[in-house]
Amino acid sequence: MCFVMSARVARAGWSWGLWGRRAASSLREPPPDAVDVAELLRDASSAQDEAPEALAPRPPSRCSVLLFPGQGSQMVGMGGGLLGFPRVRQLYEAAHRVLGYDLLELCLHGPQEDLDRTVHCQPAVFVASLAAVEKLHHLQPAVIENCVAAAGFSVGEFAALVFAGAMEFSEGLYAVKVRAEAMQEASEAVPSGMLSVLGQRQSNFSLACMEAQEHCRSLGIENPVCQVSNYLFPDCRVISGHLEALQFLRKNSAKYHFRRTKMLPVSGGFHTCLMEPAVEPLVKILGTINIKKPLVAVHSNVSGHKYMDPQHIRKLLGQQVVSPVKWEQTMHSIYKRKKGTDFPSTFEVGPGRQLGSILKSCNGQAWKSYNHVDVMQTSTDPDH
Repeated sequence: MCFVMSARVARAGWSWGLWGRRAASSLREPPPDAVDVAELLRDASSAQDEAPEALAPRPPSRCSVLLFPGQGSQMVGMGGGLLGFPRVRQLYEAAHRVLGYDLLELCLHGPQEDLDRTVHCQPAVFVASLAAVEKLHHLQPAVIENCVAAAGFSVGEFAALVFAGAMEFSEGLYAVKVRAEAMQEASEAVPSGMLSVLGQRQSNFSLACMEAQEHCRSLGIENPVCQVSNYLFPDCRVISGHLEALQFLRKNSAKYHFRRTKMLPVSGGFHTCLMEPAVEPLVKILGTINIKKPLVAVHSNVSGHKYMDPQHIRKLLGQQVVSPVKWEQTMHSIYKRKKGTDFPSTFEVGPGRQLGSILKSCNGQAWKSYNHVDVMQTSTDPDH
């Protein structure tokens, strides 16, 4: 059986979680001209006045799960299909004030190489994903009201937490800004990257990484890094580390029974100790944010399990930058159920359909109820 929040709580959680009562001015180092996002959406207060409804059991098939994509899903034109929906333009206007540059212009017109930069693409994916939730809220409000779990891939986790009411939009975006800048700087310090590897049952990822590190040492590289940074689905991993290590793995892919390898278009070895310099700035800013317990279950990349409380969120968000993303484990945690039990509807909110493809490989039955909220349509008519 699946239990769902009351409509009152769900609407209040989404509206006030996103558009919070406090401004980014509560940050110790606020961006110039920080916006009070709460002023943008006074209509959300009407949800506060409704009579409380008892939590009612709902069949799983009426429940929903929201998945928020991460870096790498960005594409020029994203957001264009959302501008006709209520509040989306205000969302981008607020982002302009928090970030100090026109994010919407960059998303709509690029160039792609600027959008792909870590410092830009993380805020871009964060805002586009929450704008996609606005579209979903407008077209299918019951999906929001019946949401029982959310998860986000890497930076998508911040969007999931904002959606769930654990952070306010302006503060969540500012934390993403600090995170992206720190990760960009860390990635420029060491030539590193990320390699997507499709293996098979006999693939030995640990041995491959160990021997790639030995190869780097033979080249005179001290403290070489090569490790699994993303667990995507069975036999599929992303390995991050020094470029020389990744090049070694590509050259010797047959030895380790890798079926396919592909370098990812990112600037560094994310989710490894190479990102250690980014931890302190992020932890510092998270300490200034009033984080609340999520109104729906949000699953952590670090453990795959639900966040317990605000301190748990602060701790794991800091660790997440240097820890592997356990997405496969997260999918098992969210969709685990007794045989014969229906699955919830799943909505990927944000650019791309990568998380849907991964879900299909992790759990084909759950994927049958998968939906994608398009952010690329050129039409701005909310009814089309």
